[in-house]
Amino acid sequence: MADHEPAMISFIVPAHNEQAGLGRTLQSIHDSARVVGQPYEIIVVDDASTDATAEIARQHHATVLPVNHRQIAATRNTGGRAANGERLFFVDADTTINPRTVASALRAMDKGAMGGGATVRFDGVVPLYARLLLWWFGWFLRVAGIAGGAFMFCTREAFHVVGGFDERLFGAEDAAMSWTLKREGRFVILWGHVLTSGRRMRGIRGLQMLAALVRMAFFPGMLKQRSTVKKVWYDSNREDENKISDSLAIKASNAILLLIAIVWMTGPLWALVPWSLTPRKSPLGIIRLGIAIFGCHVGLVAWPCAYFLFRYLLRQKRWQERIKLVALIALCLWFGWGATPVVIWFWSGFGHWMANFFY
Repeated sequence: MADHEPAMISFIVPAHNEQAGLGRTLQSIHDSARVVGQPYEIIVVDDASTDATAEIARQHHATVLPVNHRQIAATRNTGGRAANGERLFFVDADTTINPRTVASALRAMDKGAMGGGATVRFDGVVPLYARLLLWWFGWFLRVAGIAGGAFMFCTREAFHVVGGFDERLFGAEDAAMSWTLKREGRFVILWGHVLTSGRRMRGIRGLQMLAALVRMAFFPGMLKQRSTVKKVWYDSNREDENKISDSLAIKASNAILLLIAIVWMTGPLWALVPWSLTPRKSPLGIIRLGIAIFGCHVGLVAWPCAYFLFRYLLRQKRWQERIKLVALIALCLWFGWGATPVVIWFWSGFGHWMANFFY
């Protein structure tokens, strides 16, 4: 009997004006696939590019599918539906992958996983706060079981069962896809990582990105309106994204964001320090109180998180995931319940102070 033919792998790369980095991405895919040793294809879905994206894709022996969606979910779905492989890998056009991560993904699917993803690290020069926040969010996404769109994978069967990415969304479609796949079967976050461009975190774009993420947490309806996320995810000016500004304003912004990141990440550690060691009227006590107040404001995000987790709980079919969701909901409610009184106390006190100051 002849040996079983290995399943084909399809790499789907959505792209819009990605001539600057697409060649590196495609070369990393070729290198990884050759090491894995299975037949593969690369599909570049060229979404209304006005530069040499399509030409570069063809030079790297990729199949080019021209579309005019200007929506990442629809662009990914076009590639997924056209793919011939039994294993689908969705790779962003500014992301470089490696053989180890691809091999781990294939082993996971061979063992029954419906899909999954990998953590990411920034490639190139980015502000320190961005690397710290990426590390922090990486652990959060791992616990929640959510993969970012830079590198996701699933079986062909799973892709068609769930209907692909949600085309009602102009952002966070990768998180929605993660939860949808988790309803149908096991979804894994690999320990390996891939490299992705940090261009959106350079200059003023980093501040815009963080501000947008906070707004989206409280007003998720924004994700269904292209105009509200255009500057964050759909800006076509790739050249400016790759420039590193050394202006005083940008340096000041990066310094402030670094301070915020440090405060955010170290805030929980203060709970281990007795208040008797940091009296509230002492300089250290004032700093600690400020950190606590800031952390409680951030903690309000736990309320919308709990709401969305509850919605997914109602749709979840697997008991293992239901138990995990209940635990995450309880944790979010605990954070939100603890943070809300502090926020109310702070703004009530601030309001009284303002009233006394002016009157």
